[in-house]
Amino acid sequence: MIRIDQLPSPCYVMEERLLRNNLALIKSVKERAGVNIILAFKSFALWKAFPIVREYIPYSTASSIYEAQLAYEEMGSLAHTYSPAYTEKDFPAILRYSSHVTFNSLSQFNRFYPMVEADGNRVSCGIRINPEYSVVETDLYNPTAPGSRMGVVRDLLGESLPEGVEGLHFHTLCESTSYDLEKTLAVVEERFGQFLPHIKWLNMGGGHLMTRKGYDVEHLIELLQGFKAKYPNLEIILEPGSAFAWQTGFLLTTVVDVVENKGIRTAIIDASFTCHMPDCLEMPYQPAIRQAVSQEEGAYTYRIGGNSCLSGDFMGDWHFVKPLQVGDNLIFEDMIHYTIVKTNMFNGIPHPALALWSREDELILYRTFGYEDYKHRMS
Repeated sequence: MIRIDQLPSPCYVMEERLLRNNLALIKSVKERAGVNIILAFKSFALWKAFPIVREYIPYSTASSIYEAQLAYEEMGSLAHTYSPAYTEKDFPAILRYSSHVTFNSLSQFNRFYPMVEADGNRVSCGIRINPEYSVVETDLYNPTAPGSRMGVVRDLLGESLPEGVEGLHFHTLCESTSYDLEKTLAVVEERFGQFLPHIKWLNMGGGHLMTRKGYDVEHLIELLQGFKAKYPNLEIILEPGSAFAWQTGFLLTTVVDVVENKGIRTAIIDASFTCHMPDCLEMPYQPAIRQAVSQEEGAYTYRIGGNSCLSGDFMGDWHFVKPLQVGDNLIFEDMIHYTIVKTNMFNGIPHPALALWSREDELILYRTFGYEDYKHRMS
């Protein structure tokens, strides 16, 4: 049982038992479907937990030079790397830290493939395709919207792939279902099917939220098995991020003030939505708070305000069975994926500590942050 009194506030706390449950499910899908599932750092890059991850999944995907280097140093393996654009300055390191490199455009491929050849073609190259179809409704997360900069549309590819292209990569999902993937694959086959028998691998990107309650895992496995049977030449790769860290931990905060204006009560916490839970404002979505109840059960309603100067750094409303007081803890659920990787130090607000609650019921404090962390980011 987690001892809240042992935790600093604010603090991100990952629960090892829950992480291992997700990893075991992902490994099972990988083995039963006969595919390769790798960890996307864009959602979860808490590298001190990588020794746990490596017990189940040994490979990862990177979206930048720093993520690729992190894969090499902390996952102990070469990355599957994709970036919207590479530079001459960074590409030699990208090659050094990668086993696969996906190019976002034909111009990028033509520009950098000579460097791949000069390196002995050790790295397998691919092109990101844009099937111009996605079920994602939030524009911020839809890479196939008209005019998108992500990937090559069918009209630009012609009748054959450039020499040296060994794989194709698409990414159109976001916290999606296996049925969304099925619809996407139908479009990919319709538009790009002529290339599939002639390449070595197909990367189906991320957004496969197979660890979410209610996700049809059996349908996913059957879908992947059927696709592999149709194209036995292909290595199938999936690179979810959220699925690894979904519902594996929380953000502990503390109420530091309660204010009221025009009948609206706001509890201000020692953390911030814009600094520490940015997806809540970007998506947007309202996270669950462990102490909150339904409107029918709770007579006391509050907005929760972040401790920054941004006027919009708040969300609401939540309901509680008793009034909130200064010093009360509030626990924001499911705050491990797409949180730590996106945090910032706007306003110089202290960054939450990072911790693991082990399966032996022990607190492992990974890191705390102080003034020097803020100061040295500024210059």
